[in-house]
Amino acid sequence: MRSRYSAFVVGEVDYLFRTWHPKTRPDDLTLPADRTWTGLVVLATEDGEVGDDAGVVEFEAHYVSGGRAGVQHEVSRFERRRGAWVYVDARAT
Repeated sequence: MRSRYSAFVVGEVDYLFRTWHPKTRPDDLTLPADRTWTGLVVLATEDGEVGDDAGVVEFEAHYVSGGRAGVQHEVSRFERRRGAWVYVDARAT
């Protein structure tokens, strides 16, 4: 989760694409040019430990866009594929 947030911060679209489950990732991923990410707060986790094949992370990602502060609050699901964690999908809250 933290590595994907960091990829959003620095605009590493290739990393985001590689760490997105192939069944749910979009064909094209374009990041908003006017969004500056300013912080990540992990609110809760469920599973996702050594030996688990799935996990859930609830988080708030803070940003500034168009001079205004905002928060993206999600509950995201992850799965382990071939030993690596990949993002599956999220429910915005």
